[in-house]
Amino acid sequence: MNPMRVLSLLACLVVAAMAGPAPRMGGNSVNQALKPSQWLSVQELESIPAVDELTLERLESMPLEKGAELLQQVYHLSQINHDVEPSFVPSSVQVYVPGPNGDKIVAPINEMIHRLKQKQNFGQDEVTIIVTGLPQTSETVKKANRKLIQAYMQRYNLQQQQQQAQKYSSNVDEDNKQPRTSSEEDYSEQAKNANTNTGDIIVIDLGSTLTNYKRYAMLDIEKTGVKLGKWIAQLTSELQLPYETIHVIGENVGAHVAGAAANEFTRLTGHKLRRVTGLDPSHIVAKNPNTLTGLARGDAEFVDVIHTSVYGMGTPIRNGDVDFYPNGPSTGVPGAENVIEATMRATRFFAESVRPGYERSFPAVPANSLKQYKQNDGYGKRAYMGIDAAYDIKGDYILQVNPSSPFGRNAPAQRQNSYHGVHTAWETNKDF
Repeated sequence: MNPMRVLSLLACLVVAAMAGPAPRMGGNSVNQALKPSQWLSVQELESIPAVDELTLERLESMPLEKGAELLQQVYHLSQINHDVEPSFVPSSVQVYVPGPNGDKIVAPINEMIHRLKQKQNFGQDEVTIIVTGLPQTSETVKKANRKLIQAYMQRYNLQQQQQQAQKYSSNVDEDNKQPRTSSEEDYSEQAKNANTNTGDIIVIDLGSTLTNYKRYAMLDIEKTGVKLGKWIAQLTSELQLPYETIHVIGENVGAHVAGAAANEFTRLTGHKLRRVTGLDPSHIVAKNPNTLTGLARGDAEFVDVIHTSVYGMGTPIRNGDVDFYPNGPSTGVPGAENVIEATMRATRFFAESVRPGYERSFPAVPANSLKQYKQNDGYGKRAYMGIDAAYDIKGDYILQVNPSSPFGRNAPAQRQNSYHGVHTAWETNKDF
């Protein structure tokens, strides 16, 4: 079947599913006995060629289960003959480097290394590279990414953390002469006990180039990853950054691009990056024939993955040395009302673990199912999902999470909207 023909079929199913009742599914996959012509008439299949009808806005307006079912149908239809080859490679991607005062350096990726050379002391410690996977036109996506940046700004601004901890060591607010709240005292203890490092953040905003579903579905993960891998190799060479200090985090389809980038880095340098983290890696719709595509263990010294929308925007495929499944493999996680929110919960969970003192908010145990986890029938040692995941753990881990912030079962009971009294410029920057 011609690849464009399959895309046309995919588009028809998308439009029809939005216009009327979706076809029945067996479990979490399409009934394989039904042919596309049994879902829709030939005339309908021929008459609706556009693949741009599926947007983030539409997915956000659909209930979680309906959106997840639709995405499963789209994925399975695209895999009929396994011949939908990727065709989109972004010509340029914006990159930004946030600063502690709410400012940020913004430049196209081919100009950023030159800009970073002018930044004093950049890359002396850790360097975290975040590859986004969905456009920030969605408030859900924007908020999750903002939370992740805020968390890293706290984590890396150690001097500010120590000052805040010292400030909160008193039980009285000297400015207002009011007793400290329990949440402020909690933060004081967490900050004093935090195991943090200093470092810098680079955000490669791939997601904002994926302005419609066609670009998202047809993204050439390997070619895009090769471009990013060459850029990371150039970054480490020209700025003399130790590769052992680099942690690449990829969201959704960006997780697969991060894996491909890490592979290219190894091919060029002979060294593996320290860590790649996949935040709800997506299904891969378009694939090059005879090529293994997607994030996988071995892409870095350590690959950890958080799956929050296995049967929605995510994938049931194991991608890492260790794969975490909050509340078990499902369409989403507690509190997520649509597939966009479900997939971005992986980012929210990781962000919460990055906050100073909250590294171990998500204890997990090896298990094959949520039922096995609840029956205390897991096996192996306990581990922690998020920034503090141990590099020697392997396999599938299950844990339970809360439906709203704080999401971690080990986190303090108070909500953490203001980070327990600590406000940063990034927290109120609505443009991020």
